[in-house]
Amino acid sequence: MIEDTRAAVVVTVNVRLTMLYWQIGKRINDEILHGDRAEYGKEIIATLSQQLQNDYGRGFEEKNLRRMIQFFGAFPDMQIVATLSRQLSWSHFRELLPLDKPLQRDFYAEMCRVERWSVRILRQKIDSMLYERTALSRKPEAVAKAELEKLRDEDCMSPDLIFKDPYILDFLGLKDSYLEKDLEDAILREIERFLLEFGAGFTFVARQKRIQIDSEDYYLDLLFYHRKLKRLIALDLKLGRFKAAYKGQMELYLRWLAKYESELDEEPPLGLILCAEGNHEQIELLELGQSGIHVAEYLTELPPKDVLKGKLHDAITRSRLAIENFADNS
Repeated sequence: MIEDTRAAVVVTVNVRLTMLYWQIGKRINDEILHGDRAEYGKEIIATLSQQLQNDYGRGFEEKNLRRMIQFFGAFPDMQIVATLSRQLSWSHFRELLPLDKPLQRDFYAEMCRVERWSVRILRQKIDSMLYERTALSRKPEAVAKAELEKLRDEDCMSPDLIFKDPYILDFLGLKDSYLEKDLEDAILREIERFLLEFGAGFTFVARQKRIQIDSEDYYLDLLFYHRKLKRLIALDLKLGRFKAAYKGQMELYLRWLAKYESELDEEPPLGLILCAEGNHEQIELLELGQSGIHVAEYLTELPPKDVLKGKLHDAITRSRLAIENFADNS
């Protein structure tokens, strides 16, 4: 009873405090600045800050008031803020405010709410450029916005929000030369950190899953289940570049899993082929998404942020051009 009451009080205080900061930002913007950000506005904020500190003490310094105005500008919908504040603290919102792209900011806010990230985890996700690594970031803006709205309104998670490219596996401690078995062993040794990189909802099912077809044995590297998607996720590990032959192999695995392993209330299984290097034109021509197959690269060393940023920018541009070309030819 004591712990439940304390937890409820913390939530209530957080919601009220977050909404207070939002309302202060809105009121300063609408009634005092009237949307003006010029020098005159700076003087008003400085004077207002001094008055509030005299009356209410710390917490209303000029930089904090500016942050509250920025908060209102970044999240203008009061109802959305009220919903998010049930899970996100003011410290969470402060991490989100520097993000200048609305879709990027909304993605982190909603994923933080759904997966209950701490402030530290949120900071790590932003630093690792999680949004730019998702399939969602490579979709047209209208499509990405619709998927985020569905997540917000219905808690409906799509594969585009789940799958990433590339996956950062620097924590596995692999050196320059290793075998597929070494990669698989390292993943299982570090399964907790591996699942953290993959995202909440993944559950480990099996290693070297035996698949018997026509008296012939095949072995799937790793099998997971995703609770939100309600699907089995087949994971195949490859050391080199992606090859077109991998598609047929994964399709065989997925059809077998759908026939013999999936429950009646589950969605069809999805496949993820993790390669050391992609083969972008082959992947595009094979239209793997129609088969429920995703291909992603993995990095065993985290590159400098500007290198990763450039790599992701190129991938996003390439994906959007492919989508546009497909639409033009349809």
